[in-house]
Amino acid sequence: MAQPASDIIRQLQHEILPLQGYRSVLGESAVKIDLNIINTAFPNAIFPTGAIHEFMVNSAQGKAATSGFIAGIISFLMKEEGVVLWISAEPAIFPPAFGFFNIDPHRIIFIDPRNQREVAWAVEEALKLQGLAAVIGEMRELDFITSRRLQLAVEKSRVTGFLLNHSKKKTNTNAALCRWQITAAPSIPIDDLPGIGYPCWKVDLLKVRNGRPGSWEIAWINGQFAVANDTPVLIQELHKKTG
Repeated sequence: MAQPASDIIRQLQHEILPLQGYRSVLGESAVKIDLNIINTAFPNAIFPTGAIHEFMVNSAQGKAATSGFIAGIISFLMKEEGVVLWISAEPAIFPPAFGFFNIDPHRIIFIDPRNQREVAWAVEEALKLQGLAAVIGEMRELDFITSRRLQLAVEKSRVTGFLLNHSKKKTNTNAALCRWQITAAPSIPIDDLPGIGYPCWKVDLLKVRNGRPGSWEIAWINGQFAVANDTPVLIQELHKKTG
């Protein structure tokens, strides 16, 4: 009996994806990272760990929004254990804010190199270290050669890399598996209190290898990502549980 075409395609995808940097997402021990509806954009509907994710950052506001979104992701990677390295020549992070994402600030180690050359070196060396939950690097440029070296590093160490690309040039070709752009959206009020709310972002997945790019409005509520339009229901359920 002939094998169904869908099964053949699935088998080929299972064999090809590891050759393109998706080894970790196919393993049974892969960390479950739930980005809600965004998961459908990835091969096998699984967020690629052990890979390089590039985030385009064009302003201070964009950096703040991007940092918050990444914090939500690394909260899954860190779980009860794990350490994250944050490497930047121009640090502007308020560590206590990570508590909102259920992350103990002391589990994030900040490294402040003197210049971008040292940043690139430190990021590559950090990505070679097995056992880290993630490495976050802020870079002014991310060319193909540099990104390829970083991608090769994570394919060996299985560490997930998040690179904030501050370049003002138009996007160039590089080896990152995914390219994102995160912008802030109006927060969702908590009990109608002014100035207090659940963070919300417009998430643009500009590139994802073998996946489907897209755009979504996502919020962070009670330790999970949620579709912004669905948040009223989630908030009501949360109030029932805590009330």
